[in-house]
Amino acid sequence: MTASTDFAGRAVPDSAAISRRFRRQDRLFFLLTLGSATLVVALLLAILVVLAIEAWPTFSTFGLSFLWGTTWSAPRDIYGALPAVLGTLISSLIAMLIAVPLSVGIAVFLTELCPARLRRPLGTAIELLAGVPSIIYGIVGLFVLVPLMQSTILPVLMATVGQLPLIGRLFQAPAPGIGLLTASFVLSVMILPFITAITRDVFNTVPVMLRESAYGMGMTTWEVVRHIIIPYTRLGMVGGIMLGLGRALGETMAVTFVVGSVTRLQTSIISPSTTISAQIANSFGDADGLQLSSLIALGLILFVLSFCVLALAKWLIGRTDSF
Repeated sequence: MTASTDFAGRAVPDSAAISRRFRRQDRLFFLLTLGSATLVVALLLAILVVLAIEAWPTFSTFGLSFLWGTTWSAPRDIYGALPAVLGTLISSLIAMLIAVPLSVGIAVFLTELCPARLRRPLGTAIELLAGVPSIIYGIVGLFVLVPLMQSTILPVLMATVGQLPLIGRLFQAPAPGIGLLTASFVLSVMILPFITAITRDVFNTVPVMLRESAYGMGMTTWEVVRHIIIPYTRLGMVGGIMLGLGRALGETMAVTFVVGSVTRLQTSIISPSTTISAQIANSFGDADGLQLSSLIALGLILFVLSFCVLALAKWLIGRTDSF
């Protein structure tokens, strides 16, 4: 088949050949993106399978009672995950209760109240906090926060909140400065820049016309934030909060420095305790046999917890989007 020509005798590209070339390029691009997505899923499944295989000796020995067992004793070869699991959940919950209001408040200040000349420096400073290695947070927490907690904050909490009925049991001695509450403070500082940066960015996506219209109707800054900005950006806020929660659940080094690594079940949040990541970091180096399998089983539990957090985030985003 000969190529067609125009009136001037110049060759005209064959449209059918061009279409075939574009289809081949689209097909190649589709296969490359499909392979990338499949690789991610395959890696996740491979991690899950490896963790499940290595953790199987623990579950075959203790059964599901490993999940609520409270004893972790290497000499007796008895292991239970409940203290580490509760420590992880409680420290992450306290950290979120501290970090989320502060993060939203900082984001509101940066987008609505901060002078223009200070917005960029303050925003950059917050983003730099996200790049600080976790071990630095742990060192600062150990040498600065722990003495402060021991000498000032914990005595005040024990003398005030610790005297209240029911809730006072959470603030009972011993209180050496290290413990779940201290670890929660460190975690809150670590996740604060992540939540703040994402919340600030989604706040900036609100159209200027909406803000100006709200202020023109006589709304205060609080009313604009409450009725305009937060409803408009709720999906992004949920995503940022869940990202912070995922970081808090899996943090290792900073928590290991200040949590105390006591494997007994504690009723006081100011006493030394442990988390899943801290338990693995402290014991993995010299572990073997059933102890090693139990540590990997803790890793499997943490993997499942992280997956549940992501599933919860998707569910919350779906419900929020339907309103």
